[in-house]
Amino acid sequence: MTRERFISETRKCQGQLRRFLASLCGDAALADDIAQEALMRAFVMSGRFSGNFKAWLFRIAYNCFIDNLRKAHMRTSELDSAEALHVAGDCESDVAFRNEELQRALLKIPEKERTAIVLHYFEDLKINEISSIMDIPSGTVKYYLSIGRNHLKELIRL
Repeated sequence: MTRERFISETRKCQGQLRRFLASLCGDAALADDIAQEALMRAFVMSGRFSGNFKAWLFRIAYNCFIDNLRKAHMRTSELDSAEALHVAGDCESDVAFRNEELQRALLKIPEKERTAIVLHYFEDLKINEISSIMDIPSGTVKYYLSIGRNHLKELIRL
């Protein structure tokens, strides 16, 4: 992959990547740090890239997030709703992301459920793409989506 193509492809999904990471870790500044780490790793490995760039980049970012969890034993905290509104993205996903109650509920469910839900409903990725990003079988993605929805329903009804 050429440097120019890497930059072009990155620009197309950069806002979605930041929003995805902000949803996972609950901290926009930390999400930016993780996104930067993921982009650096992706650029270094771009010579080996083939396939769906967005799914490949999200997989790298997800791995960076997991690495960060392991290293820092990070505890999720609520994302300030004003801060969340400034994370770049397209109009359709920004509308969904602004729902403050949903944001708080997402941060209360397990990380794997949250990841599957954010990728499927916020980033509009297909089951097989989420499976690739999370490195789990498609059936497990469906399970996380189902149980995650149930957890969110319980939390939002309270």
